[in-house]
Amino acid sequence: MGVSNDDRNRIFEQFRVSMGAPYRKVELDDDQLCTLLEIAIEDYAQYVQEWLVEHQWQSLLGQNVDTTDMAFALSVRSLDLSTQYSYAYSKQVGLQTRGPWELKKDYINIESGRQVYQIPAGREINEVLYVTPPTTDKALFANYGGINYGLGGGFAQMGTGAGGAGGAGYGGYYIAPAYDILLTAGDMNLKDRILKSDLVYKITAGPDGTRLLHLLSTPGSKISFGGAINQTGVGGGMNLTGCQVWYHYYDTTNDNIDECRAANSDIIMLPNEVPLAKLDYSKFNEPTKVLIRQLFIAEAKRALGRTRGKFLGVVGPPEAERTMDYDSLLSEGKEERKAILERLDIRLDRLSSAKQLERSANEAENLNKSIKYRPLGFYIK
Repeated sequence: MGVSNDDRNRIFEQFRVSMGAPYRKVELDDDQLCTLLEIAIEDYAQYVQEWLVEHQWQSLLGQNVDTTDMAFALSVRSLDLSTQYSYAYSKQVGLQTRGPWELKKDYINIESGRQVYQIPAGREINEVLYVTPPTTDKALFANYGGINYGLGGGFAQMGTGAGGAGGAGYGGYYIAPAYDILLTAGDMNLKDRILKSDLVYKITAGPDGTRLLHLLSTPGSKISFGGAINQTGVGGGMNLTGCQVWYHYYDTTNDNIDECRAANSDIIMLPNEVPLAKLDYSKFNEPTKVLIRQLFIAEAKRALGRTRGKFLGVVGPPEAERTMDYDSLLSEGKEERKAILERLDIRLDRLSSAKQLERSANEAENLNKSIKYRPLGFYIK
């Protein structure tokens, strides 16, 4: 909760004085008041964090649940899809620490004209490595008219151990300048993105617990990424027929699949999955502390009303019965809490991006009007 002793004592004293202390007894001890203060802080946190999740949901959906990604998603508005795949690769490089789940790897062979491939049952898919192939290999021999000269191992290499001409050699040296190769590869990549789509995929449920992997576009089609060229790319565009699409997965059974998903549920799908930290009272600014104190007093009034309302508020012996004012405390606490939360809702609504844009637009419009009616700055005699 993070409330210092001085803050806590001051808040409790303010409540007791508002209830008529020391002339009237307040039937709530410090332990009860501490719990009520904690409730007030949690109620405030619920309101502001729900507002935050709602207004940043387009950046949060599909994000990794680690702290770095949350800081990024909660501070910016972005539709950058590349950041949403970081969770899978963090597992692949060994950053997984939760649970005894071994991340495994397998592949399927691409066939020309076949779009759907079956993945065996009992495999919980982590990520499919289906990406547009790099253009570096093509760029290595592009300056030679697309012809493999076969020097020192091919692809425009010159052997170092056989006189540098036609021999097998021991390794090779690319004749074309490295900078030229990089420029050519970048140019090819841009042209590929203009003339054809990137490779994408989707996974659906199959029969008997299997998964169906759909590759888009269909390998070998006219709108896809290659023609009747082999997978080396020599002589033309890159064709993936005969290549492999790798995927990472966890071995699961019907008994432990839910446990696997719970231990490796790194993607946010619902608002309740956003890992927001517990708010610390010591880090609140003064206006927020005043609002927390108001919520606390409202909660304390309701608790005090319930305490005094035992036996319908009638206390004392029959010949000297007294009725305590519990009903008014219950109604006051309820109305005050409602009014405080309504003010908080209105304040958060004013802070929303839509309202801020509307305010900026009004300011710009009024500024233009003000400039329009301003004197030109010269006088005619």
